Parts: sequence; structure tokens; C-alpha cells
Amino acid sequence: MAATTAPESVFTWGAPPLKFGTGAVDELAHDLGQFQARRILVITDPGVAATGVPAGIVGELTAQGLDAELFDQVHVEPTDESLVAAAESAGTGWDAFVAVGGGSVIDTAKAVNLLTTQPGTLMDYVNPPIGEGRKITEPLRPLVAVPTTAGTGSESTPVCVMDVLGLKVKTGISHPSLRPVLAVVDPTVTMTLSPEVTAASGMDVLCHALESYTARPYAAFARKQPQDRVAYCGSNPVSDSWAEQALSLLARSFRRAVLVGGELRAREDVMLAATFAGMGFGNAGVHVPHACAYPIAGRVRDYRPAGYPDEAMVPHGQSVSLTAPAAFRFTFPTDADRHLRAAALLDPKAPVQEDPRDQLPFVLTRLMQDIGIPNGIAEVGFDEADVPDLVDGAMQQQRLLGVAPRPVGSEDLARIFRDSLRNW
Repeated sequence: MAATTAPESVFTWGAPPLKFGTGAVDELAHDLGQFQARRILVITDPGVAATGVPAGIVGELTAQGLDAELFDQVHVEPTDESLVAAAESAGTGWDAFVAVGGGSVIDTAKAVNLLTTQPGTLMDYVNPPIGEGRKITEPLRPLVAVPTTAGTGSESTPVCVMDVLGLKVKTGISHPSLRPVLAVVDPTVTMTLSPEVTAASGMDVLCHALESYTARPYAAFARKQPQDRVAYCGSNPVSDSWAEQALSLLARSFRRAVLVGGELRAREDVMLAATFAGMGFGNAGVHVPHACAYPIAGRVRDYRPAGYPDEAMVPHGQSVSLTAPAAFRFTFPTDADRHLRAAALLDPKAPVQEDPRDQLPFVLTRLMQDIGIPNGIAEVGFDEADVPDLVDGAMQQQRLLGVAPRPVGSEDLARIFRDSLRNW
């Protein structure tokens, strides 16, 4: 058996079966029948419920002879408290779950599935050092994910993300069992998304692709024993291919999806990019921008974004994007060619910058300006005095920072946050 100090020579890659295209959502009754599911809980949030899509799904499932009910009280940007409350409201006895919504809904459905099938509490399963990182031991129910935003890629991943309110930090649970058994991706359900939500969720797609593409290579890790393999194994040839495809699709259609909204082709491209990027980062992992995003979201004070519920929050896609230009300037020396290729895929006609380190940040900030992303963390309510607190929160995300292509210390993070107060 190989010594644990030997370099890794194995990578893992997984994704759920995928059904993609116009009308895919109309086939859910047939899909659930493949899992011998009769009693179904459809999970969504009030905003998605208002579109009528979840109720329509419940009606169609009922018409096909299934016992389907609707839970529509998912909290946007889930917290530890909202996940526990959702599981308590859901109760037990379900044969399967259908999540209809964005990442908040799909992650909540993952937590409901976990907490209604496993012993213990939510924090028992949260990633260390914030939680105990307990392994999932009992079978989960089938979870079918129907994303209504082109964003988190949660329909493809084994990760559930939340804010821990008492610690003012965002963290998550990672385990292969959390991955949905089927992703049903129908671009028509995204047609009514506001420009603001389309922009924020699309920046999450973009950062998923860029972070997985620039992640520490899987062979740079120490060899793991089979029972110790983790969800995020580093960049690898399969994830790289999905990330490149996602970047090309975003280059073609992201701006149009935000600025022209009702164009189905653009919505299809961005939805497919989200799926591809999820298949990439759900295995390779994400790193510095996501680690920095968690305290940005968890420590928000008064920022209320347009297009979202009227409460203080930094939407996940915004929080991830705000430090991305500085983060990729920091990671550039680890693989200059890869960073330059990512920039070229995302914006083939971008002017060449005098300093190559600035090429990908330039492409990012130009896109962010075009689609209305806030100009740095100062625009969402933070200033220089907040940097130590933000660094402290990001340093707690060692599961993510360990995927970065170079070591990341507190001084590095402080510089990234300071450079991100204003991005242009």
C-alpha cells in the first residue's frame, strides 16, 4: 500500500444523471417513478413559489397518482437555524424530495434529507473546524434537483452551504451522499429572473469555473487512503474540460442573459454553463474567492441588494465575485498560462494588459461593470477597519483554502481584501 506521504496519483469525479432542455420539468413524475417514490415533498422558497412553477409540479405529480406536498418556506441564503426549522417542518416519512429553486432551495433540501434520515444534529455534520465533520452513515432519500437560477450548480454538487448565525460565518457540509440523484435542468424556468439575480447567480457560475480551473492540481496533494477521499480533490482533466466549456458559454451569452433577459438561447447557454461549472467545481473544488465570500456574507450589516428579499444580505454570487480579481492576481504565479487561457476563453477580444497578472482581473472587472456587480467590498458596506474581521472569517475556511494553488496566510488574505475595497 502506498505511503501516505507519497504524491496523489488518483482523482475522483462524480455527477448526477442530467436531464437538460425545454420541457424537462414536465417529466418529473416519470423520473420519480424510477426511484419507486410515491410520497414526495417539493421544497421551494416564497419567491419561486410565487412564479407558480412549484405548485404546477405538485399538481402534475398528483395528477400522475403520486402523493405530493409543497413546502415553500425556504430561507434565501440559508442559516443553521433555517435549515433546522425546515427539517422540523418537513417531518419524516417521505420517499423522495424535489428541490425547485436556486442554491438556497437545493442546499436546504440536502439538509432536510440529511436531518430526517441521520442521527445527531446539524452541527455534527458541518465541516471542521466549525462543526464536527461526522460522516453520513445511513441511506438518504432520493433528491431530485430542479434549478431555477443559473448559479450555484448545487444540483451537481455534494455540498450544502449555510450561515452559522452565532459565529457570523458561512460554512457547509460536504459528503458524496448529499449529491442529488438527478438534475432536471429546464432553461424555461429561469426566464422570469430579474437582471440583478441573473447577474449575481451568473458570477457564482463564473467563479466556480475559474476557481476549479485554477485549483491546486490533484497530483500536488499527498496520497489519501480510499476511506479518506474528499469531495474536493483538486483540478483534474475531467473538471478542467467542464470549466473550459462553461467559460466559453459564459463568454457568448452571460451579458445577454442579464441585459436582454427574455432571450431563450442566452438563458440556455448560461444554464448549461452553470451545470458544467458545477460538474467541475463539485469535484475539483473552489478556493480563495469562495473562502473570502463566506465572511463577506456572514458579517453583512446594512446592504440590501436590488432584486432580493428586503433584508440585509450579500447574495452568494456577489460575495464570491467581489474578491475574485485580487484573488486571481494572487494565484497567477502558480500557472500563468492557465490564468491567461481562462481570460482568453472568457473574453477573446479583451485588450492585452501590460502586466500579464492583470489580464484575468481586467476581464473580470469589465464584465462586472457591464452587468452591475457592486464595485468591491466597500460598496456592500465594508471598509479598511473590517479587514481583520474578514480575514479571521476567511481563515476558518481551511477546507477551501487548502484547494488554493499556493499557500494562503492571513497576510495574503488581508492584502486581497484591501485590494478588493474597490475593484475599478
